[in-house]
Amino acid sequence: MAHAEVLEFEEYVRTRQDALLRSARRLVPDPVDAQDLLQTALVRTYGRWDGIADKSLADAYLRRVMINTRTEWWRARKLEEVPTEQLPDASVEDVTEQHADRALLMDVLKVLAPKQRSVVVLRHWEQMSTEETAAALGMSTGTVKSTLHRALARLRQELESRELNARTLERSDHGNHSHARREERGQERCAA
Repeated sequence: MAHAEVLEFEEYVRTRQDALLRSARRLVPDPVDAQDLLQTALVRTYGRWDGIADKSLADAYLRRVMINTRTEWWRARKLEEVPTEQLPDASVEDVTEQHADRALLMDVLKVLAPKQRSVVVLRHWEQMSTEETAAALGMSTGTVKSTLHRALARLRQELESRELNARTLERSDHGNHSHARREERGQERCAA
């Protein structure tokens, strides 16, 4: 690669890295994995930088590389994973409601297959059009629409299931507290 193109790539990374890291964070929930994903995608893009004739499309190209890389990683890990009946509870360290909502959404996105997750991220977080999403993922607009429809239905189902589980747990905790209070009152009466 010519020296001018190396400088051009370095400038591109310097100006776009924050936005690209946000895209990577939306594709993989773990911040360290997101950084690894972006770095891998940048290395792969660097090797093909001179082949990108229209540099205004570099973001779309790099997102596609990130999606393909994430899919490769997912397929490699899939062999090691064991399916379970329920997902583990998400731990949210930040107490603000916005961060809690974001953490819940990132956790709920884990139930989607990589293709569905990619469509949801590009359409709703990256706010790409159906046509742009189709081009970025190499699929037809009809496939993007149907995949998005199924993914959103799955997300709704997961959120409803979690809400139901939370209400059931809340009722159970409330019942246990009432029972404990009745026992305390009974012990107080015996002591008197």
